[in-house]
Amino acid sequence: MLQFSAGGLVVDAEGRVLMIRARDLRERPVWTLPKGTLAPGETPADAALREVREETGWRCELVRALETVTYWFQRDGRRVKKTVSWFLMRPVEKVGEHDHEVDEVLWATRADALARVRYDSDRRLIAAL
Repeated sequence: MLQFSAGGLVVDAEGRVLMIRARDLRERPVWTLPKGTLAPGETPADAALREVREETGWRCELVRALETVTYWFQRDGRRVKKTVSWFLMRPVEKVGEHDHEVDEVLWATRADALARVRYDSDRRLIAAL
């Protein structure tokens, strides 16, 4: 099974990273970057902006495309190949609250963000700042 997502590495003027605390497939809390599945007909850039807004309450603007990350995971006993298009973004304005998929939103220093993230792909994106 193939899955396509897009997400944002949002960095403010002070160099802080916008992070979310969500739940992994085993319902354990995990600090990560906002991302989600593309809607039919949606471009990766549009999906990334939408997902960041939904998951953090921040409207952002694109700075540039970052690396695309591909990985495999298991869901309901099936192997899923997921490809995530990442974008560097800057915050424009707070427009709402995070959605039900997110437990907490946090602005973290780069060092704090690196210490919090669980996934190596997130760590590589933040470390490359």
